[in-house]
Amino acid sequence: MHISNLLSNKVKYSFAVLLVLLFIPIKSIGQSYLTKSGHVEFDSSVPLHSFTGISDHLVGKIDLQSSLVDFYVDMHTVETGIGKRDRDMLKTLDAETHPFAEFYGKLISDFNPQNNQPQNVTVQGEFTVHGVSNTITIDGTLQKTSDGLRLQANWTLNMKDYNIKPPGILFYRVSEKIDIRISATLPPNTKAK
Repeated sequence: MHISNLLSNKVKYSFAVLLVLLFIPIKSIGQSYLTKSGHVEFDSSVPLHSFTGISDHLVGKIDLQSSLVDFYVDMHTVETGIGKRDRDMLKTLDAETHPFAEFYGKLISDFNPQNNQPQNVTVQGEFTVHGVSNTITIDGTLQKTSDGLRLQANWTLNMKDYNIKPPGILFYRVSEKIDIRISATLPPNTKAK
């Protein structure tokens, strides 16, 4: 009887440990999210006219365990609706030499992946375009959904901070300030370790 009590207690203990392990969140599972089809757009203007550039080829990764945030877009995928303007933009950005605009940094605010409501978040890191990098801070929202993470963010870029000469015709120049918006749903990265 003593042996059966020991075995019974051992089984109960093992079962209790298994239950506890099932309900403890494991950080390494489901902490990395990846997209190759995020949306980025920017607004620019010249006197009496404004235009928007759009790409649905924003590539990005968010790793909640390490707080890593890494996004980039090939500038050749950005379209403004007019081919000549697109070619002028690529020339202005020297896109043959520097084809990517990239942000690489860290999530510096708290984010609770157990909360399914949109949460205000802040990232800080290096934004690089035209071969020039600057440290910037971007505010946005991050939301855990059944599809992964939903991200929205916007900020204003000043062309002179990146050694970009605003293009223009005659006396009219494109505004130095460019409003940028990104949105993406990042599914869990199933290939992450």
